[in-house]
Amino acid sequence: MKLFTNIKGRVLNILFWSIISAAFIGPGTVTTATKAGADCGFQLLWTLGFATIACLVLQEASARATIYSGLNLGQAIKKHFQGTKMELPAIILVVGAIILGCAAYETGNILGSVEGVALMFPGVKKWMIVAVLGILSAIVLAMKDIKIISNIMGAFVFLMGFTFIAVAILGHPSAGEITSGFVPSLPDVDGVSLLVLGLIGTTIVPYDIFLGSNVVQKDTTIRDMRIGVTTSVVIGGLISMAILVVGTQMSADAQTQGFSYELLSQTLQSHIGQGAVYVFGVGLFAAGFTSAITSPLISALTAKSLFSKDNDKKSGRDFTAVSYAVLSIGLIFGFLQVEPVPAIIMAQAFNGLILPFVSIFLFTIINDEKIMGREHVNNLFSNIAMILVTWMTLVLGLVKAIRAFWSIDWVQHICRAVLGHSIPSSDEFFVISAILAILITLTVVWYIVRRRKSGSNIGKIKFV
Repeated sequence: MKLFTNIKGRVLNILFWSIISAAFIGPGTVTTATKAGADCGFQLLWTLGFATIACLVLQEASARATIYSGLNLGQAIKKHFQGTKMELPAIILVVGAIILGCAAYETGNILGSVEGVALMFPGVKKWMIVAVLGILSAIVLAMKDIKIISNIMGAFVFLMGFTFIAVAILGHPSAGEITSGFVPSLPDVDGVSLLVLGLIGTTIVPYDIFLGSNVVQKDTTIRDMRIGVTTSVVIGGLISMAILVVGTQMSADAQTQGFSYELLSQTLQSHIGQGAVYVFGVGLFAAGFTSAITSPLISALTAKSLFSKDNDKKSGRDFTAVSYAVLSIGLIFGFLQVEPVPAIIMAQAFNGLILPFVSIFLFTIINDEKIMGREHVNNLFSNIAMILVTWMTLVLGLVKAIRAFWSIDWVQHICRAVLGHSIPSSDEFFVISAILAILITLTVVWYIVRRRKSGSNIGKIKFV
């Protein structure tokens, strides 16, 4: 009986934490991973493996900070900068990064979920699918118990995982090719550097880091948290890899026609059979629906952590409107039948710009003794991991920012006069961003170490 109880507890713990993988595996993951498989075959599987580890580092740090401090990530950021000139800018940045970011993601979540149903039932009007999806999402968001929501999302994650893995297996991939895909390499494909960063960006999602800290319960132990978070993130990574494997089935067609869900449906029918389309459609629907729930949810939780007052018993209801506002934005664009793939790519671009700020905030908080306590700040190994992840997220954000800057006409004219060409190649964008990211990361580390040596309680690092 005791063994059964322990097993049941472990299963429920994993199911509860599966809300993390439910959040980051959305239509953006499906779009990016299938495109990576279509353009590069199995050669970028190593990128998803690396991104999964990086995601685990950030999620574990966020949840650990909450367990030791009793504050979720939003509250910890607010406390860290309280009384300083950075307090208001930090709050504004978090609001913009998380609430507006979730609203951007919600559009892609709704559209992606609709496309999943449309693949299975092409005769159904899309506005009807949007309406039903909106009703279902509102019902789930109306539930007050975060455990119930987490368990529902966890069930969808396992459904999603089964469907994507089933479609990947139906394609009869070569075990040798899959194994070789985990050996780091950059295939000779135009824009491969940006594709690598896209896979990283769709795995490490800013609002998901906030979600991990908000779902921590009062009785959560470090051991249970680490088991739950590790299992959830690893399962999410495996599902993303299965989606990439599915993308390899459409290599020839994608090169000439470009990526679209319709082309993917046709390719699956011709390569695997009609049944695979329905299985993939279920997976795409589950990916969109789970993310369509978690985006509004974390928006409300973040708003509550930043703006609710102490001992305000009504604060839990005050910010419910935020979740419905975010859901409504996605539904509006869904009714307008915006093209799903461009909307998803735009949301990922926004994600790439705000992720570095979240990583830097978390890096400073996890080393802040007044929040974590002297005995719980990061050790040497954890700080090395955080430095590497912070650098990686900075590269991701800088590539997108620099590309946007380089698209300005007068910048192109100057570059043409100085360099002889107006727009650098993808690899040149990557090198420029990597160098700048090194400089910024070293500056952040120097700032924290300097604060430690000056005797301040803010941002101390435990290197021994």
